[in-house]
Amino acid sequence: MICETGEKDMVPKEVCRNAVCRFLIGVCGIFVLVFVPVILSSCTGVKKEKIVSKEISVAKEEQAVDPYMGDWQGRWRTNDASDSGSLVAQVLALGKGIYRVKLLEEFDQRIPPIAVFEGQLKDGRLSFSGNTNYQNFDLEIQATIETGKFTGTFKGKDAGGQQVSGTFELEKTVRLSPSLEAKPPRGAIVLFDGKNFNQWERIGGEAGKKEVRWKLLPGGAMEVAPGSGSIVTKKKFKDFELHLEFRTPFMPDARGQGRGNSGVYLQNRYEIQVLDSYGLEGLDNECGGIYTVAAPLVNMCAPPMQWQTYDVTFRAPRFDSAGNKTKDAYVTVAHNGVTIISQKQIPGPTGGALDSNVNQPGGIYLQDHGNRVQYRNIWLVEQNGG
Repeated sequence: MICETGEKDMVPKEVCRNAVCRFLIGVCGIFVLVFVPVILSSCTGVKKEKIVSKEISVAKEEQAVDPYMGDWQGRWRTNDASDSGSLVAQVLALGKGIYRVKLLEEFDQRIPPIAVFEGQLKDGRLSFSGNTNYQNFDLEIQATIETGKFTGTFKGKDAGGQQVSGTFELEKTVRLSPSLEAKPPRGAIVLFDGKNFNQWERIGGEAGKKEVRWKLLPGGAMEVAPGSGSIVTKKKFKDFELHLEFRTPFMPDARGQGRGNSGVYLQNRYEIQVLDSYGLEGLDNECGGIYTVAAPLVNMCAPPMQWQTYDVTFRAPRFDSAGNKTKDAYVTVAHNGVTIISQKQIPGPTGGALDSNVNQPGGIYLQDHGNRVQYRNIWLVEQNGG
């Protein structure tokens, strides 16, 4: 089933439905958080005070890391007041005071941006400008971000000579996953609760020397110690539902696969990519992709240094009595509350798999790819699939 987001843009209905909840969570910016409780209480069922507290905390953290980077939300309007509409932006830090700004009609949809510009920070003021074609109008856009306000102007005309001009104003917004800090249900296997690495071992260590060398951090997280080796659960699993939270580091000077890279391997063999892909296209080797197999339906990656969630349903391959495979493995992935991979068949192990024994159970393997990615609140519920 599908829902229409534009004349040519079709998005699976499940993505649209889940995105509504996430949109409501982020609809108010940092400066209007007083209105968030009413919206959130009907969407998530979580106590409104706790949600507001989380958003304020994240906003403060983002402000400390980089006050320009992240999500912005507001409206545009024409100077003659004849038209107006919603407008959002994603601001990516590229290092050395350079930023990339993507202007969009809405978040969490795989639709072309209205415009993409690069700007330079100078004396606390981020300025950018450029030209774009939007709804058959050739537009010139100029904008600045300064002291927490994102403002701009646009002007142009269409092929028939009709002119248009107007302004826009956006405010910073924080959009959190509805499953953030989800508690394990009864019967779940808690793989990491922030206290120790008792459920894990280092990959590649000699017998008796498989102790995990990653860091335990205050607040209940673990952090990759680059070069210390990947880790895997001691216990192995067949079919399961997995909840996991992760945070990519702020690496503005890095690019591509060198920017907050790690991976979550199901049964040691099937990788869901972890990467700082905020504001990117959303490819199979970017955040949420099944490496080399499937790109996410929509790029749900949050800005670096913001906690994110994967909620995964995995069904192992099936075999007949002679050992012949009758069904591939399949996986469904919800990233920050939105289904980005839906019952996708995986024909075989992806790159970096520990083995190809697809007829055997396997562990949950977290990859050391040389970046200080953090993980927390990892738990799993085994399933009894037929």
